[in-house]
Amino acid sequence: MTVTIFVPRDAASLALGAEKVAKAITAGIAKRGLDAKVVRNGSHGMFWLEPLVEVRTEHGRIAYGPVTVKDVESLFDAGFLTGGAHPLHLGPTADIPFLRQQTRLTFARCGITDPLSLDDYRQHAGLAGLEKAIAMAPADIVKQVTDSGLRGRGGAGFPTGIKWKTVADAPGDKKYIVCNADEGDSGTFADRMIMEGDPFVLIEGMAIAGIATGATKGYIYTRSEYPHAIAAMQEAIEIARKAGILGPSVLGSQHAFDLEVRSGAGAYVCGEETSLLNSLEGKRGIVRAKPPLPALQGFMGRPTVVNNVMSLASVPVIFDRGATFYRDFGMGRSRGTIPIQIAGNVKHGGLFETAFGLSLGEIIDRIGGGTASGRPVKAVQVGGPLGAYFPRALFDTPFDYESFAAKDGLIGHAGIVVFDDTVDMLKQARFAMEFCAIESCGKCTPCRIGSTRGVETADKIARGIEPEKNRVLLADLCNTMKFGSLCALGGFTPYPVLSAMTHFPEDFSPAPVVEAAE
Repeated sequence: MTVTIFVPRDAASLALGAEKVAKAITAGIAKRGLDAKVVRNGSHGMFWLEPLVEVRTEHGRIAYGPVTVKDVESLFDAGFLTGGAHPLHLGPTADIPFLRQQTRLTFARCGITDPLSLDDYRQHAGLAGLEKAIAMAPADIVKQVTDSGLRGRGGAGFPTGIKWKTVADAPGDKKYIVCNADEGDSGTFADRMIMEGDPFVLIEGMAIAGIATGATKGYIYTRSEYPHAIAAMQEAIEIARKAGILGPSVLGSQHAFDLEVRSGAGAYVCGEETSLLNSLEGKRGIVRAKPPLPALQGFMGRPTVVNNVMSLASVPVIFDRGATFYRDFGMGRSRGTIPIQIAGNVKHGGLFETAFGLSLGEIIDRIGGGTASGRPVKAVQVGGPLGAYFPRALFDTPFDYESFAAKDGLIGHAGIVVFDDTVDMLKQARFAMEFCAIESCGKCTPCRIGSTRGVETADKIARGIEPEKNRVLLADLCNTMKFGSLCALGGFTPYPVLSAMTHFPEDFSPAPVVEAAE
């Protein structure tokens, strides 16, 4: 029987040498005349173990990692095709603690299947949700999403069902589904992992959204920095189209829905839905004033659903397993699971999908393993470059939307960046302002001018120039930006700045710079 060896094709794995490892294993098979094949799967999201090589044996999938080209010869000599002992032997993949502790719903197939095999997808419950949705009335599809408690996973946390209902009820000769895959937050990679590791689940989720709202066309808007994700999505769309999953008759039904991928130039502000829509229309990516809402006048002035990758990729399991099944995970108004992305100075960086409700401390210390440097954790930033910095004193905060909001933080896209005690929080606050100044679309004054003045003020504090006066000025700038900006770029930049000032005041009181005497 042919032995199957899995080597990831995920961009993170490729960056760590997976392509060379795959070629070395393929050459080793040919050299030894073995009955084996290499399948390029997605990553499981355990990046400190990448490239992670797995072998399907009679005892299940056995993992080895991190594997380099120089390890390949010794793996063959150790009999890794039958799960043989080796210094890189990790045992059954499913038993690795980082994976075993997860609740994988949205990422159930990532790392398991060949991302571009429709047969693999079907064998692992793929299309079961779409098949059930096709048999339902559009209003019932919307109700099921509403009842599941699914909220936008892109950052705002807006109830997905309400957005769908607004578009479904809106008059319009043409409607659209737009997937926001413009993943630009630091420490985030969940969207990319889905597009590269399980692209059919995003296609399925978007098709269900189209049927629910009467939309017949969808766009996946991503960034040009994601070439592997773009290639995987385009190939998956072609496969789905040929299989009748997309096109004039979705799975033989009366519903039409088709998709295409569009890539932007990497402007951070195009993660904001109205800027994204402008870019998608071929215009400059600047924020639109609201109202009108995109749900009523979105792409090309038509009713448009704009959802994040994670929101749409969560839809198929809701229809396969039911709204109640999904809603039973989580806490409060935060229902279902959330793919937490752990990055920065951390021992076990990667993607951890779990129900809402774990404490921040559990995520950093137990799951992430603390800092990679071995030094104490000083701060963690949750929610990308616009997220607040939390000190250890707030590590008992449950990971859900309302709990973070109550502590003046935000979950955002659920990216966590860890910093040890060598970090200078004044420099981090300055970086937030500088990032906003660079990425601002320039449409509104509080964001465009406030961020530039923020950089200047932070520099004055660092030089010891009237520190108390400039700390007050910096806080005042933040309030102006928070309440006066048109979108979240200017409106949320105050979160990292104010949180750094609040929780780490000692970093905002540097010694005055003494000018050298001539």
